[in-house]
Formats: sequence, structure tokens, C-alpha cells
Amino acid sequence: MTPNYESWSKDELIARLRELEAKKHTKSPHSPTSKKPFHFSSHPKRKIAIKFCYSGWEYNGLAYQNGPTPLPTVEDVLFKAFVKARLVDETGGLDGCGWEKCGRTDRGVSAAGQVVSLWVRSALPTETSSKSSTKHELRYVSILNRLLPSTIRVLAWSSISPDFSARFNCKHRHYKYFFTSHGLDVSLMQSAANHLVGEHDFRNMCKLDPGKQITNFHRCVMRAQINPLSPESDGDNRVYAFDLVGSAFLYHQVRHIMAVLFLVGTGVEQPSIIPALMNVFHAESDSSTKSPLPLVDRKPEYQMADALPLMLWDCAYADSDVTWQTDGDGTESGAGSELYHQLHSIHQRSLIHTVLDEHFLTAATRYHSPPPQYFPFSQTGLTPHTLPHSTSGREPVLGVPLGAGTYKRNARYIPLLERKRLDHVDVANERWRIGRGSKYSKQKTPDDGTE
Repeated sequence: MTPNYESWSKDELIARLRELEAKKHTKSPHSPTSKKPFHFSSHPKRKIAIKFCYSGWEYNGLAYQNGPTPLPTVEDVLFKAFVKARLVDETGGLDGCGWEKCGRTDRGVSAAGQVVSLWVRSALPTETSSKSSTKHELRYVSILNRLLPSTIRVLAWSSISPDFSARFNCKHRHYKYFFTSHGLDVSLMQSAANHLVGEHDFRNMCKLDPGKQITNFHRCVMRAQINPLSPESDGDNRVYAFDLVGSAFLYHQVRHIMAVLFLVGTGVEQPSIIPALMNVFHAESDSSTKSPLPLVDRKPEYQMADALPLMLWDCAYADSDVTWQTDGDGTESGAGSELYHQLHSIHQRSLIHTVLDEHFLTAATRYHSPPPQYFPFSQTGLTPHTLPHSTSGREPVLGVPLGAGTYKRNARYIPLLERKRLDHVDVANERWRIGRGSKYSKQKTPDDGTE
């Protein structure tokens, strides 16, 4: 029978609430809802690598952070999925399962072929959990994708040897930077990009972080190619991808390179700016013009390109190291054809967004004229000194592209080599060691493949 609470005093009601709360939180050891403890030591383990993609604009970068972040990190979300699936023991954290990533990506940067290696629970006995044993194994792709948000998708997994490292076994990393040809001479950009191939010192085309104490800025670029992704009929809205392949990359190296290529594409800099920025030790000559190059041993100040168009496309390994596979028949959610359907639906929706945005722009042009087009100089015949003034006599404003529809706007362009220079790397490193660095007894190993 339900008590008549209306006749109860305040103290009686409070006592009753406390009694109910106590019953709510008290569970019988024999209750059917109580969970049995899960002992990871009772289950076999194997080391695997997973290949996955993620939408960078949804996350505060790839790497797990100890402190709070404005957005979640990819590693934090992914690790929690492994924990929820009871594939790894949460108490050990990332280090406890031997977690290693191939290449760190910064906030806003996406990946289509990121790789992580780690030890996970296996369905196979320890003696059969070898690199070649995959039959009757847990369906890692399906399990993880059921728990992950749609902005992170596991594509495949591979059994690997115990000494495999997602970072150090990587043969090369392949980045793509997407852009349109609006206001750009792509042929000049490719001429500049050709200078990148080979081993060079990229200290002037990366973000200098004294906390990493890097002294070797030599990196090997295997390929630097600009490729069209849309038909020529798209005109100055033709979409291109800058494909950059290298063994390893410095902090924000790709975005700095892309910013310089944009300067070349507009015409405010010549393709020779690339070899000039890589000439950091002694005077050399431009191989294409044979003219002497200036010595640039300190980085000029300039803004790097936007993060949104950048993607880590692939991390390559030897065939003997990995054999990528899915879960087989692809009938479960998140695997095979279902995974393809999910990503295809996202792509279809993005195409509709593109058409909508195009019509918004068309509607605006009925009442608003587009601004004068100064770039590329190679097509307009202009220079920074011959720009026409407006009818009101105002000085023209140059909008140098930074990618993804963002621009650096200035009334006067200052050539890169005439700009203020940062401190020399050795000076910045020494200042950090004496200051903040003296508080740390152990230095962190810098990440390769960082963007």
C-alpha cells in the first residue's frame, strides 16, 4: 500500500528519501544485474595494427592529452572504444597496451590511413596467436566501429610481430593537401614543388618548437606532385591535390610548404623561393637558373596554410610487416559493405552541401559584384607595384590564399626574404634549455610525421 505522504512531516519525508536512496545504491552480491569482474590475465593477447580514418575538424588533434581540451582527441575516443570492448585493460592506459601511432596530426587535420599498433585481447590461444593466425579471431573492425562515432572509422587490421612499431616500421608517409586553382597559377606551384624532392633542411618551412630540442631538420621528400581532381571545365574552381610523400615530417611542415606554394601560385614569390628557404648553411646556386641563392639561416615570419584541407592519406609498410584485412563477410554493422555505405552516405550529403553553397553564392551575385581579381600575376599581368586603385582612390587590398577559402589580407605585400626573421634555431634551443627546459630532467622524443 502506498503511504500517504501528504500527511508526513518534513523530517519524515527526508528520512524516507534517504532510505530509498540507500536501497537504490545497495546491490545484493547475488543480484542478476551485478557484473562479474573481467580478468585480462585470463585471456590470450596478440599484437595488432589498425588502420583508421577520422574527420580532423571534429577533434582536438590525434594525440591524447593529459589536461582538458576544447574538443576530444582522436586517441582518447579510440582508446575508450578499445576499453569498452574489453580489448585492452583501462588501468594500464596507453603505455600498458604498447600503444604507438604512426604520425601525429594536429587539430583540424584529417587522416584516411592513420595506423596504431598495440596489444589486444585475442580469441585464439596464445600459442596460435601468431602473425599468420587470423581465422576465428575477434572481429576487431566490427567491434570497434559499433562503439566509435561516425567521424572515426576503423578500416582494417593486421596481425603483426611483437617487435613491430607503427611509427618506426613506417617506410613513408603520404599527405594530401586539397585546394582550388582560384587565383593561382598551378604550373608555377609545381615548378616550386619540384625543388622539394630529395633530402633538404626544412627548418624554414616548419614550426620551430624549442621544447622539442630538434637540431636535425633534414627530411627526405620522395614525391611532391600537384594532381587535378576535377575536370578542366571547372575553370578557376578546379580542385587539385598536392601529394607530398616523405619518410618523416617536421612539425607543421606540410602546411608551411603549402603556404609558400600559395605565394608562388599568386605570383608574389618566384619558384626559386623554395631552394632559397632551404639554403641555410652556405651560399649555393639555384639549379634551374644557376643564379646564386641568398643564405637564409633564420626563418622569416609568415602564416602557415589552413588545417582543414590537409589529410594524412597513407602510412606505408613493408608487405612482410602487415597484411591488412577486414572481418570477412561484411554483413555486420561497421564492416565491409556496411562501412562503405556509411562513408558513401556522408560523401553524398557533402555533395549536396556543396551545391547549396554554390547556389547561395549565385543568389548573392545578383546584388553584389565580385571584387577585382588581381591573382595570378602571370595571367593578369600585374605586379605588387602596378595594382590599380579603386574609383574612390583607395589602395587595393591583396588577399593571399591560405587554403579552404581563408586569406591573409594586406594592402602591401612584403617579400618573404625581406621580412623579420626569427631567432636562430641554436639560440632558441639554448634559451629554452636555460629557462623552461631546466625544469625537466628528461626530454621527450619528438614525433615523426607530425602535422
